Amino acid sequence: MALLRHLRKVNAFAYGDRVTGSPLSPMLATAGDLPVGVDWSYEFKWDGVRVLALFTGGAPQLFARSGAVVTAAYPEISDLHLPEGTLLDGEMVCFDGAGRPSFTALAERMHVRDHHRAARLAVSVPATYLIFDLLYHDGIDYTGLPYLARRERLEELDLSGPSWMVPPSFGDGPATAAAARENHLEGVMAKRSDSVYLPGHRSPDWIKVKFDRTNDYVIGGWRPGARKLGGLLIGMPTPDGLAFRGRVGGGIGAVAEKDLLSRLSPLATRDSPFAAGAVPREDAKGAHWVRPELVAEIRYGNQTPDRRLRFPRFLRLRDDKLPEECSDDAP
Repeated sequence: MALLRHLRKVNAFAYGDRVTGSPLSPMLATAGDLPVGVDWSYEFKWDGVRVLALFTGGAPQLFARSGAVVTAAYPEISDLHLPEGTLLDGEMVCFDGAGRPSFTALAERMHVRDHHRAARLAVSVPATYLIFDLLYHDGIDYTGLPYLARRERLEELDLSGPSWMVPPSFGDGPATAAAARENHLEGVMAKRSDSVYLPGHRSPDWIKVKFDRTNDYVIGGWRPGARKLGGLLIGMPTPDGLAFRGRVGGGIGAVAEKDLLSRLSPLATRDSPFAAGAVPREDAKGAHWVRPELVAEIRYGNQTPDRRLRFPRFLRLRDDKLPEECSDDAP
C-alpha cells in the first residue's frame, strides 16, 4: 500500500486531484501523421479502453483512464499475478469472430459492476488485456526509463495468458501501418524510442495515427427527427460555453438511440450550454438542451472553415474521457 500512496501523490502532482481513485493518470498521445525514422517505435492501435493494473498482493486492481475502479468488470484478469508493487498500462479489448477488436462487444463489459453478470459475460464475451507498458515492477519505478528499456523489461516478464498478452512493437512505421490496414485495425501508435513515461501528460512523444478521421466532442443537446432522437448537437468547450461543431444524425441505430436517450434525459436543462449565438437557428429549432457532461466519438469527412463537421457519424460514447479533455483537430 506504500506504493499506492506514493503513486497517488505523483498523480496529484502530475494531473491534479481530479482522478482520485486511480494510482496514476496514464500518459496520453497527440493525434498526427505517421512519423518515420530510427528514433520511433510502433504499435498497433486497438479499439478498446485504457486500463491500468495495480498489484498490491493477489489479484490486480484495475482502473479506467477516468480513475474509476473497474476490477469487477473483468474477472478473467484476476488470474494474472505479478509481484507486489507492479503497475501495468494497457488496453482492454474484445475480439469478434474474425479476431478483430470490437468496441460494440466491449461496450457490454465496460460498465458491468455486478460480479455474477461479469462472470457470465467473461465466458460469452471474453476480454483480453493487451499490456503495452511497464510503469513499476516489484516497487521499482520504471517511468523514467526510455520506452525501449521499458518494453525490454516488459517482454522479459513473459506475460502470455488466456486473457492477457503483450502485443508486439515494431521498428518500421510504414510496414506497421500497412499491416494494421490489412487487418482492419483502428490505426498505429508511434512512440519516440527514448521517451520517458509522463503521467497525466498528452505528449508529442506519442502520436496516434487513426486511419479514419475521428475526434471526440461534447454533447450539448439533441433534436428529434424521423425518430425520437434525430441528431446530436455537439461542440467543444470554451470559457464562454460550447463552440458549435455541428449536428450528428448518422450512425445512431435503434440500440444507440435508446442508450443515448437514457443517458441524456437525466442531463436535461432549460438553458443552452453553447456559447451565445453559436448554434444556428435551424439547428436550435426544437432542440432539447443537456448539461455538457457526455463525450461522443464522431467520424467525419472534413471541416468547414468555421470548423463545422461535414458528413459526421456517431461512433460511440466516450465514458473514459471528460469534456475538458476534448480539443479540436487541425482543420
